[in-house]
Amino acid sequence: MSGKIVQNVFVSQWYQQNRQSGTQFRGDHFSPNTRNLLPFHGGKLAWTSISSMQLRMLSKYQSGFANRRTVHCNAAPSATALPSLDKVDFLKLQNGSDIRGVAIAGVEGEPVNLTEPVAEAIAAAFAAWLVEKKKADGSRRLRVSVGHDSRISAQTLQDAISQGISGAGLDVVQYGLASTPAMFNSTITEDDTFLCPVDGSIMITASHLPYNRNGFKFFTNSGGLGKADIKDILERAADIYRNFTAEGLTISKEKASASVKRVDYMTLYTADLVKAVRKAAGNIEKPLEGFHIVVDAGNGAGGFFAAKVLEPLGAVTSGSQFLEPDGMFPNHIPNPEDKTAMKAITKAVLDNKADLGIIFDTDVDRSAAVDSTSREFNRNRLIALMSAIVLEEHPGTTIVTDSVTSYGLTTFIEKKLGGKHHRFKRGYKNVIDEAIHLNSVGEESHLAIETSGHGALKENHWLDDGAYLMVKILNKLASTRASGQGHGSKVLTDLVDGLEEPAVAVELRLKIDQNNPDLKGGSFREYGEAVLKLLENSIDSDPKLQKAPVNYEGVRVSGFGGWFLLRLSLHDPVLPLNIEAPSHDDAVKLGFVVLAAAKEFAALDTSALDKFVQGS
Repeated sequence: MSGKIVQNVFVSQWYQQNRQSGTQFRGDHFSPNTRNLLPFHGGKLAWTSISSMQLRMLSKYQSGFANRRTVHCNAAPSATALPSLDKVDFLKLQNGSDIRGVAIAGVEGEPVNLTEPVAEAIAAAFAAWLVEKKKADGSRRLRVSVGHDSRISAQTLQDAISQGISGAGLDVVQYGLASTPAMFNSTITEDDTFLCPVDGSIMITASHLPYNRNGFKFFTNSGGLGKADIKDILERAADIYRNFTAEGLTISKEKASASVKRVDYMTLYTADLVKAVRKAAGNIEKPLEGFHIVVDAGNGAGGFFAAKVLEPLGAVTSGSQFLEPDGMFPNHIPNPEDKTAMKAITKAVLDNKADLGIIFDTDVDRSAAVDSTSREFNRNRLIALMSAIVLEEHPGTTIVTDSVTSYGLTTFIEKKLGGKHHRFKRGYKNVIDEAIHLNSVGEESHLAIETSGHGALKENHWLDDGAYLMVKILNKLASTRASGQGHGSKVLTDLVDGLEEPAVAVELRLKIDQNNPDLKGGSFREYGEAVLKLLENSIDSDPKLQKAPVNYEGVRVSGFGGWFLLRLSLHDPVLPLNIEAPSHDDAVKLGFVVLAAAKEFAALDTSALDKFVQGS
């Protein structure tokens, strides 16, 4: 039997076993607070990308590491590197400030590159990085928490990550099913019962990407790691991976089996969310009593919110859906930007005559809401709602957003709410870092939020926490009712009254063919910059168009009553084009402006833009 067939059989068996034992898995993170754990399940997904010969060697060679820096090789000096490991370009696993790769085979054209040994090498590299950053002197063992979302590769990667960390001499605390925000919180929580604070944290997630993907996010008490840190860790990981030895692999597994602990941290995290709402309502025990709120977790990690946050606050949660973790995401993509996902939560609200609907992405760092009339609070409307809430608490503060927000939002924030709108670059980490920077130079900012649903507040350590964002909304509902000033989601709807919204809003993606000879051996980034430069020059000679006076990304132009932004993707060979206009005809006119410049570049696929303008 070929290695690929064996691999797919293993995936199928593992997935079916875990679905059948779903009750045990779902309740896993609500187990007793702390217990010793032998974490290595011997899961059928082990070594998913290796050959049939390597599968036969599975019992002999387990995951482990050696390191070039602070963390040293566990193998004897005479040990030789394992020749059987696949070659991996570690730097290609970087996705901005995250690491992402293919963890499960089965999708054509997407070979597995996030294997157990790769994950273990990355974990060992993070351990070495953490030892240096914390200036550990050996007087105490550093501690790292590890959690994951509902993906089917999660348990296997958690074991590999645990081996890499413990093999480096650090303690591991496994959280099991958890949210990304909770993982960061574990670095700042002070509670010995829950082994907190930890020195570093790793969340195993690939956000809303398909079931075969997975990845890692890293935290310390200073926040999430940046791009430079991720590159450093991946470079270290490549060295570690090249020096794997059978002896070192065995030792790291033994160390993990002896040192890993498990903690029910989500209980502590959710209790803090409940306390925040009670406090906002004047310490009322059940400030949401009488509210009917439905939750859609998209079969990700956010199912806890209904039973562990809303119900203790008195809310009725009947009609909530897709709360059970299922890494195949059988109902819809867990993504608040996805139209199908938003349609699902809207239907749930209307069918159950609920006051409010809440939807999360896979790892709960993004969220959106729907009011009782089916009005969606996502993208610009969610930003407007959060701005209204924050500006009530901090009059005049600066709201930092990404580059694709509308001019109508600017008018709303500055004219209606009396705040300042600072439109910055795309990318949640860029937006958050800019807000932190503004505060450091004397410009007060309390909210950084991206149209994707990543929202971070100064009061919450600048963490993009989808659950906390919804708690702020619940705080408003509870406090308004407690003061007798209003009831139901109309309170929220009234807060965004006056927000001007465009009749037409589209996003088109113009892909760069990196194999096209027009690139002349250059990078897609250089090519994309050339497109932007030509477009910018063409705008200067057209009196009907005006470039944005302050702009941090791409080419943003107003005209024909609307605007467009053409920018280069942060990671991919793509030029995303956003157009907003008061009518379809006006949007098409803006599209033609971009098309005239884009047609000069043979490697640029303008088919999406062609279709849009021809549809007029």
